Amino acid sequence: MLGSSFAVKAARPFSLLFFKAGQNRANMVFQVQHKFNKKISLNQLKSHDTQRHGRLLAAADLPIGGDRSPTSAALYYTKITLGEPPNPYHVQVDTGSDLLWVNCIECETCPTRSDLGVPLLLYDPEGSCTSKKISCDDEFCTKTFDAPENSDCKAGMPCQYACKYGDGSSTSGYFVSDNIHLAKVSGNGQTTILNGNVTFGCGAKQSGELSSTEQALDGIIGFGQAKTSVLSQLASSKKIKKTFSHCLDGNKGGGIFAIGEVVEPKVKTTPILDDKTHYNIELKSIDVNGENVKLPTSIFDFMKNEGAVVDSGTTLAYFPDDVYKQLMEKIMAAQPDNKPHTVEELFKCYKYSGNIDEGFPVITFHFANKLPLKVVPHQYFFTVEDEWCIGFMNSNVQGKDGGDLTLLGDLVLSDKLVTYDIDNQVIGWTDYNCSSSIKVKDEESGNVYEVFARDLSSSHYPCSSRVILGLLLFLAVVFIN
Repeated sequence: MLGSSFAVKAARPFSLLFFKAGQNRANMVFQVQHKFNKKISLNQLKSHDTQRHGRLLAAADLPIGGDRSPTSAALYYTKITLGEPPNPYHVQVDTGSDLLWVNCIECETCPTRSDLGVPLLLYDPEGSCTSKKISCDDEFCTKTFDAPENSDCKAGMPCQYACKYGDGSSTSGYFVSDNIHLAKVSGNGQTTILNGNVTFGCGAKQSGELSSTEQALDGIIGFGQAKTSVLSQLASSKKIKKTFSHCLDGNKGGGIFAIGEVVEPKVKTTPILDDKTHYNIELKSIDVNGENVKLPTSIFDFMKNEGAVVDSGTTLAYFPDDVYKQLMEKIMAAQPDNKPHTVEELFKCYKYSGNIDEGFPVITFHFANKLPLKVVPHQYFFTVEDEWCIGFMNSNVQGKDGGDLTLLGDLVLSDKLVTYDIDNQVIGWTDYNCSSSIKVKDEESGNVYEVFARDLSSSHYPCSSRVILGLLLFLAVVFIN
């Protein structure tokens, strides 16, 4: 989600790899689960998307659970371990925010149970011998967090945080530092424990959906680029590399999520635009079966400056009104005798029994550095019962210059290996079989590891008619000092 923290699409299992810049390198494992609501309405889906545009981590192998259907949209969550003695916490994976925070022992508005069926646990700083409260004169508060200078935050006082998310919910509390324990891959199929120390928020007050038992978790872990993210903190301490890739299987569900350098397949890249909070890249043109979409000068200039946002944390694709109308007209022209009807006053849907890829056009987005993104019909349509609905919407997300953003979510990113190289500020992709495997490099040793796609079963987790839980496993390649 753009500039906020909310549900990341619960569509498939991932493989995540971390690289630690030390003397040896190994793989690391996160156990990640996903949840999705089978009865989520299409209106809720769009509302979800407006709150969850974002980014992700560096290199790791993580099995993914779930499917690509937007009607199954909800959130990804993982189980992390904090403190000494270590305790488990289930936190939402949010690629559009930066902070890690967990509900704390003094919180009176935090949920005590979850409709997801996961146990909730309040973090107790006094219960961990390695926990340390961060004060206003601590370097994290004065430099990393970049807290505003005011008379309210003085030396010795707790360094406080407050976050408001796109759905209106909010969290506030204070910062603490403590040990985080990650599962590090020490060989093929073998893991050991990697310990690190991170600073995170101790949530003392929650409001809105964060105080509800529905979809309740222990907190949120943000995977953004800011210095406050766990990703940036671990990279700063030379434990991981700030490069990650995902491959989302649009057919079977599941896929691969990797942190670190992917050596196979090769990926062509395009630059990330400067001074952007999210993964903005310059969109040069769009064609539908080879016929160009006419971009007004104002939109063309805006796309050159603001670009399109690539966001696997969003489900649908969003376009400025002029672009959206042209795309819809060209798509619908392929079936002149089969008029779509509108579902929930939002989505254009078809009763269509034929091969969707043969009945509708291919759409290609052309980016800087001559990088095309080809999207076939089954990648921009989604099914609702026995109907096919177009996963394109009018944009309601504005850039800092005031124009409507183009935002490409995971429907159009499926069946592609997408790589985010934060260090070199580039993004790239290639069409790929996401049910197969990729190869990642341990940079320190030069070893190459094969990372396999996984689609983990939800059979080991509580299941109801409304909620299905899946399991995701993060594998990370790390350097060991």
